[in-house]
Order: sequence, then structure tokens, then C-alpha cells
Amino acid sequence: QVQLVESGGGLVQPGGSLRLSCAASPSIDSSNVMGWYRQAPGKQRELVARITSGSATNYADFVKGRFTISRDNAKNTVYLQMNSLKPEDTAVYYCNFRFVIGGRVYWGQGTQVTVSS
Repeated sequence: QVQLVESGGGLVQPGGSLRLSCAASPSIDSSNVMGWYRQAPGKQRELVARITSGSATNYADFVKGRFTISRDNAKNTVYLQMNSLKPEDTAVYYCNFRFVIGGRVYWGQGTQVTVSS
């Protein structure tokens, strides 16, 4: 069982920045993919960005050039640096963990990001 603890959400003005963190426990040695998804009210959950344990990344088109995903494997932690935030980025952001072998998936509890003046 993998537990994910997220932090870093909050209220920010348009054009501002936030950094989300997600720590996985217990310590994981198997190949995995960690990522961030988001869900706005009335919309489906969508991929924001993900990163493999080898640090390969991919991003949704709507965040390219604004958001950066990174990870610290020693700390089992993934980060999402969000810059140039827009009101349409407002959503609950969920951390996601998936084992490459077997494909088991785990979710964090979600953290609210609100972009508003």
C-alpha cells in the first residue's frame, strides 16, 4: 500500500506561482510513474504532468512552458512548480502514483488550487 501526502495548494492571484509537493511512503524501489492530475468543478479529472522514476516527463498542452514537474527519488517526493497561473488552472490537484510492473495505481487526497484576484 502506497500512501501519498500532498501539500502546497492555496489561493494565488493570476500570474502568480505555487509549488505542490507529494510525498510517497513507504520508500519505493520499483520503477514507477508519479504525476499530477486536476479536476475542476463539473469537469473530468485530467492529466497535468507526470514523471517516471528515470525522470522522463510529459505534460498536458495547457501547462507546457508554465508548469514543471520534478522528483527527488531519495525522498520519494514529486513536485509541481506552477508559474504564470491562470484562473482556469483553478481545480483540485491530485497526486498519482503508478507501479510500472503490475500497474497498480494510488491517489492522494487532493489539494485545492484557486487562482483569483
